[in-house]
Amino acid sequence: MINFLYFFLPVLGGYTLTSVYLLKNPQILHRKKRPAFYCKKIAHRGGSGERIESTMEAFTHAAEQGTEMLEMDCHLTHDGFVVVSHDENLLRQTGHDVTISSLNLQVRSRILLDWGKGRYSTGKDRKFALLEDVFKKFPEMPISIEIKENNHELIKRNGSMPYSFTMSRGLLLLLLFYTGLLPFVPIGESLLQFYLMRIFNRCDCRSVITMRKSLFRHLAARGIQVHLFVCNTEEDIEAALEVGATGVMSDYPTLLSSYFCKNRSQD
Repeated sequence: MINFLYFFLPVLGGYTLTSVYLLKNPQILHRKKRPAFYCKKIAHRGGSGERIESTMEAFTHAAEQGTEMLEMDCHLTHDGFVVVSHDENLLRQTGHDVTISSLNLQVRSRILLDWGKGRYSTGKDRKFALLEDVFKKFPEMPISIEIKENNHELIKRNGSMPYSFTMSRGLLLLLLFYTGLLPFVPIGESLLQFYLMRIFNRCDCRSVITMRKSLFRHLAARGIQVHLFVCNTEEDIEAALEVGATGVMSDYPTLLSSYFCKNRSQD
């Protein structure tokens, strides 16, 4: 037993020191990613706190407020068109208990977003946007697309884009981080988008586990952007940046731009 400890403890110590050093200096083993875009201000669902979500008006408004990335969710219609919508079932958004995958495009165009005025956000545009129309309207704007379902056809239509961590890959990332293996492992993803845990519970133990500044700094040093959401107050925006986020996602693009403008002027 003693002989084993004489061998094991130096190995463990050497491994730990090497892992910590490479965590802080990942460029020794990995070439830093060179993303085509770098975004600090991201509009969640196009800025659903200020305009009706999933509409061209929401995306246009967010862009006018200085948003650097649009975040949205997509589903495939029955006849193969990609529709921007958070939900597959339209009951919450329209009052109609139907699924997008059961509708054809012509039927979709007749279903409006039946929000009560002022209930969530306001706006004149009450129609779902098509993803291709968003691309045409904002050809230079980075767009984060969350595919809610395991639809291989939908994924194939967006397969050439940089991709983010899935939930399972995110859990693997945490496992690699806490076992010290992360600095040695190559990463294909370009983005990590995750909840800012304090929005659920200010004292949630999940914040201690997931919101690790050393982890986020390591990812940023490898060229992987870290976006935390949904930050709808100045306190949450500040907390996200403090923990190491490279970008912040909010339902309120005006608030987000105002925060960065104000703090940049103070610096």
